Amino acid sequence: MSAAPENTLKRALLAGRLQRGLWLNTGSAFVAELVGSAGFDWALIDAEHGPNTLTEILPQVQALKAAGCPAVLRLPVPEVWMVKQALDLGVQTILAPLVHDGETAARMAAAMRYPGAGVRGMGAALARASDFGRAADYARTANDQVCLFVQAESRAAWDNLDDILAVEGVDGVFVGPADLSADMGYPHDPDAGEVVTAIDDIIARTVAAGKIAGIITFDPDRFQTYADKGVTFLGLGGDVPVLVRGLKDLLARA
Repeated sequence: MSAAPENTLKRALLAGRLQRGLWLNTGSAFVAELVGSAGFDWALIDAEHGPNTLTEILPQVQALKAAGCPAVLRLPVPEVWMVKQALDLGVQTILAPLVHDGETAARMAAAMRYPGAGVRGMGAALARASDFGRAADYARTANDQVCLFVQAESRAAWDNLDDILAVEGVDGVFVGPADLSADMGYPHDPDAGEVVTAIDDIIARTVAAGKIAGIITFDPDRFQTYADKGVTFLGLGGDVPVLVRGLKDLLARA
């Protein structure tokens, strides 16, 4: 490998192909391998709400790579130094939470890319991302292979959506239904009419802007609904609820 590896997830999304994934919140590389080998198009390691630090993230990234499943990482907060560490670890697709305005989106986009297009530090020559320096052209080719989603999960993000979508380097907008509904005054009620209007509007405007629209739902009846609205980065739930539901159903059958 001389250049940065191709981000196959980004390629598929830019081609408009529906990519279905699962949230990983257990902090387990064993579970990551299990999910990755199950046939999902991607799996997201959640460092915002899961027990995941870099030490726990690395073996999950390695397990997903071995399973042939692209890894996505959600940061705890939208900080430049966290983007740098995640990219140097070899993660190519980042979800930045709590992006409420264009300024934050622009800061995240700059963090994703090397100087000339951004502010990413050059330390990947020593890191896993460049095959520990063996990919001589990594820094010259990495910008094209990284993919940034920003999470719209507040009324402010909805209000500032045009500014967010205008940021070069923001590849997609991901709707966070739970936090969006809570911020809009409907905690625990993402089906409130105003919230549904906001979600549909964010998705529609994201697609119209030529960006990738993403969302997560834990309701299988909504998978096709969101796909029909133009969502191509579709979260089908998470490892924890799948495990809880499976255990509950198993016990009930016994």
